[in-house]
Amino acid sequence: MKIAAFFSAFLFGFALVTAVARADDSMVTKAPPAEATTNATAACDSFWNFISTNCPLAWYGITLYGTIDTGGGWQSNTAPLNGLSSFGVNYMIQKNSNRSLWVPAPNGLSQSNIGIKGNEPLGSGWSFIFDLQADFDPYSLELADGPHSVAQNAGVPMPSQDSYGDSSRAGQFYNGLGYAGVSSATYGTVTVFRQNALTNDAIAVYDPMAGSYAFSPIGFSGTTCGVGDTEDCRFSTSVKYRVNIGQFRLAALWQFGGYDLDNASDGAYQLQAGADIAKLANATLSVDAIGSYVRDAVSLGLSGNPTVNGVPVSPFLPQILTATISDDTSVMLLGKLTSGPVKLFAGYEWIQYAPPSGAPGSFTDISGDFVTALNTTAFDFHDKILQVFWTGAAYAVTKDVNVVGAYYHYDQNSYGGGASSGCATIAFSSCSGTFDAVSAMVDWQFAAKFDAYAGMMYSVVADGLANGYLKTNNIDPTVGMRFRF
Repeated sequence: MKIAAFFSAFLFGFALVTAVARADDSMVTKAPPAEATTNATAACDSFWNFISTNCPLAWYGITLYGTIDTGGGWQSNTAPLNGLSSFGVNYMIQKNSNRSLWVPAPNGLSQSNIGIKGNEPLGSGWSFIFDLQADFDPYSLELADGPHSVAQNAGVPMPSQDSYGDSSRAGQFYNGLGYAGVSSATYGTVTVFRQNALTNDAIAVYDPMAGSYAFSPIGFSGTTCGVGDTEDCRFSTSVKYRVNIGQFRLAALWQFGGYDLDNASDGAYQLQAGADIAKLANATLSVDAIGSYVRDAVSLGLSGNPTVNGVPVSPFLPQILTATISDDTSVMLLGKLTSGPVKLFAGYEWIQYAPPSGAPGSFTDISGDFVTALNTTAFDFHDKILQVFWTGAAYAVTKDVNVVGAYYHYDQNSYGGGASSGCATIAFSSCSGTFDAVSAMVDWQFAAKFDAYAGMMYSVVADGLANGYLKTNNIDPTVGMRFRF
């Protein structure tokens, strides 16, 4: 689906908001309430102010917002652009990455999107809130649809595939967000329908690279934010509750319904507890812990290519769209220390993949593709345990220039049986294995709504985690620019 309709809505909305903002006072029966916009900045009253200042496109609590992130770069081992996948190109080493290319670099620092959100006071300290967001590729103008990008490459030999990747964004007009709820500074916030997993929200806060596709593997891959499977970074039918109690915070999420309600699981539960501890040696320490359980989680991929000792070989037979089903459990521990211009980050997630509770048959995935090949026995011998660790630092050189560096490490146990039992080689995907990435980036906010960035990430995969890969490392020097309104 093209995003052009959303740009038309944006232009209409801008014209409407501008016209209202410039209208004579006699046309307004009352002033907008103080809570109408998400910040104290006055709404845009001209196109020039929209471009040159931080003014929002807002009116009476309703705000039209968006991000456009474009760029370019070179990669040592990658695949061509896919305009449906969330990330566009293989910033991180992937199975089909096989040659060096100069590539367009969409969404390098953040996902391009357009949306509308609202905050309308109801009285007694309560407000009605909502957010509807569509995420897209700025080059193809297609709505992000990761599952279908996988399906597009079914039947295509590995060296000829483009940069596909599974995702919770599946081409819906609300593929980013689509929730409504009520909020109180005292009693907290309750929201329902499509929203981020608690683990997804946490990545944006505790990842040094803030979930960047180009410079962060936990941003590029949804394994961490999705409790093991990227399709569960968002839940379409869910209830989320958040509350702050002094310096402490609590949150909970429940996904109700199943595959038939545009979810990639048959249910999920998450609990979070955290705090901001101020005045700690002239610094503020933020900590959070999140426990999660997802039942019958879906992970889409391609299978069927012949390998020799774990390395794909010619004739590179066309692959089959395959869904791996599992019950996933995770514990995520997070920390951030802020002292003046310096921020230090650390995070850890323990993820367990177990045999699924149910026994689903052929089904239609969240993108509308019919999946007949299911793997429900991948973890029958032993549960798969994946441990993810990351750390990094950010330094504000000036109020407009930030420098960031980060390191990421993944560790997988050996979970297979028979000939693969206890293995630590590339021969089987169930062998123990590791993944490592190191990245650095500088970001310059050169105008109120514009920033430019440059950076690179080196990623390398080994042993069981490298099974089926054409190449095992990639470097991705990337430059880009964002416009956020």
